[in-house]
Amino acid sequence: MDDKFLRDSFDQIGIELTDDQVSKFDKYYNLILEKNKVMNLTKITDYHDAVTKHFVDSLSLVLLDDDISIIKRFHNGALVIDVGTGAGFPGIPLKIVFPEIRLTLLDSVNKKLDFLRHVCTELGFNDVNIIHGRAEDIAHIKGKRETFDFCVSRAVGNLETLSEYCLPFVKKNGFFISYKSEKADEELSLCKHAFSELRGKLVQEATFELPYSDISRTLLLIMKTGNTPKIYPRKAGTPSRNPL
Repeated sequence: MDDKFLRDSFDQIGIELTDDQVSKFDKYYNLILEKNKVMNLTKITDYHDAVTKHFVDSLSLVLLDDDISIIKRFHNGALVIDVGTGAGFPGIPLKIVFPEIRLTLLDSVNKKLDFLRHVCTELGFNDVNIIHGRAEDIAHIKGKRETFDFCVSRAVGNLETLSEYCLPFVKKNGFFISYKSEKADEELSLCKHAFSELRGKLVQEATFELPYSDISRTLLLIMKTGNTPKIYPRKAGTPSRNPL
């Protein structure tokens, strides 16, 4: 482990890690490596790459406009859902740095969720809600729909589809934060109808390079302006086959 690299990388985005947080990131990394031997969680296994492309990238939302007070809201126990969490990104890194958040992890692959249950046990997170299911179904359940202050997603997919998966979870005046691997201008240009239908409004687009790399990332901050019509999200598979 290179804890100095871990600390320095987080310093680059304004986060000073505690010794306990460093220990949790190292333990999380080791758990991923071990599970990756029998299950395809990630292709990124080098420690430095994992720090940059998974851990720091997950926390890059702190670079968004301070007017939104994301950091303050997280420290105050914001309700956060990670849709399509996979190996736990960005949800688990967010929970390590902001233990006050009330986190829900959602994925359709139960084996991955079994791994995340083990991770939460090992890291001492006994208040994380882990849900097996598809966003198209779970978003229609009372107590999940329009409940969360923030929905975050690093899932692969076009923004129109992700918005239909994610915005129904967000309460009015809450936010959907989409992590994109590159500039998203083309996707945004196709999302006007989707945002109008789902009651979303782009309030910030932030493009930056990950620390100690030339890797470009874009964060999209989308505010929920009203209640999403009950027909959304449409039945499983439809949002990806026929985006709004």
